This record gives sequence, C-alpha cells and structure tokens, in this order.
Amino acid sequence: MKNIWSICKKEIKTYFTSPIAYVAITVFLVLVGFFFYSLILWFNSQSLQMARNPYYYQQLNINQMVYSPLFHNISIILLLMIPLLTMRLFSEEKKRQTDELLYTSPLSINQIILGKYFASLIVLLVMLGLSGILSIFTFAHGNPEIIPVLSGYLGLFLMGAAFMAVGIFFSSLTENQIVSAILTFGALLLFWILNWASYSAGGFWKDVLNYLSFFQHFDDLTRGILDTTDIVYYLSFSFFGLFLTHSVIQSRRWR
Repeated sequence: MKNIWSICKKEIKTYFTSPIAYVAITVFLVLVGFFFYSLILWFNSQSLQMARNPYYYQQLNINQMVYSPLFHNISIILLLMIPLLTMRLFSEEKKRQTDELLYTSPLSINQIILGKYFASLIVLLVMLGLSGILSIFTFAHGNPEIIPVLSGYLGLFLMGAAFMAVGIFFSSLTENQIVSAILTFGALLLFWILNWASYSAGGFWKDVLNYLSFFQHFDDLTRGILDTTDIVYYLSFSFFGLFLTHSVIQSRRWR
C-alpha cells in the first residue's frame, strides 16, 4: 500500500504542478455552474407560474426538475473532460522513455496501475466535491431530498471511475496523448449511446444493449434509486479496464 501511495502522490503532484488539473477543474466548474444557474432560473419561473394553482404547485420537485437534469449534464461534461485527465498517465511515460525504468523497478504492475488510477480518482473527487458546493444554495433556500442528491453524486463518481479505467487502458496503448484522448472519448461515447441503439433492437439484444449502456445504469441513481446491479456494473467496468491495462503492461514488460 505504501508503494501505491507513493505513485499516487507523484501523479497528484504532476497533475497540480502543470496546468492540466487547474484548467480541467476550472472548465468543469464553469460549465456545471452555468447548467445549475440555468436550471434554477427555469425552476423559479415554473414555480411562479404554478403558484396560482395549489395542486400543480405541490407537484413541483426540485430533485426531478433541477438535480436530475443537472446530473445528466455533469455526466456529459465528464465524458468530455476525463479523456484529457487520463491521456498522459502512461502515454507520457512512453514518450519520455521512462516506462522501462518504471516497469523494471521493484514495484509490481498492480501497484503502478493502482497508484495512477487512485490519483485520477482523487482529482475526480475534487471536481465533484467543488461542484457540490452549489447545493448549499438549494438546501439553504429550498427543500430538496438529500438521498437522491447523494445517490446522484455516487453515480457520478462510479461512472467517472469507470471512465478513468477506460482512459488508463488507452493511455497504456500509445505514446501519443492526443490519440489516447480520442480513443477514450470514442469508446466512452459508444457505450453512452448504446441506450439509443436499444430502441431499434428487440428481445435479447435490447436487454443486452440496455445493460451495457452507461446511461441506463446512471439514470436510476439520479432519481435516488440504489440498485446493486448498477453499482456492480460500474465496479465491473472499472475492474475490466484496469485488467486490460495490466495485460498490456505485462506483455510489454516481458518483451
């Protein structure tokens, strides 16, 4: 665990001694803030219109009208941002030709991968944690339910962790960071739109496409529905991405 933490600290230092983390976090927060502000304005306008009718006014739900669409917007932002955060993790080692030194060190492959992976997860937690500050406004002036908010952020973290695992895998395949980012984005987008493809499928294939889609599993979490199937899906996806990364590095280490 000590070796993993050492690599993790090194990667975190690399993130925050270069503009990568600062630019990514700033852009992320600006976009999240814009969507949050827009949704709050829309919710307020709907509240004013429905205030004349007590029945419709009671149907207003800030979780469904603000947080659920906000979480979906954040997930799309992560789809764009995470390839930029993972593209350098192994590609930079190859480009600088420091990968051989790393792979021939006493560190195991698992320690190397987990150290880099945990560093990227910490950056993800920082991004999500800072975006969560916006919720202070809604809890101070409104009455949102906390369980759907927490489950939505859990869903964002699990989805982000799966995204990171995919990004690390593609970063281990090439020394070109741009190629790594493009491949990661393409793969993530494919798994995102599988839900759309399921509409034109039927029977067995419809169920398969729905299960493989990121969107299908994330949607329930944004509504406060905690299903072990969704959690297992994201954890399995993360594990599979790290397993593929291990296989790539293992094959390169023994050439």
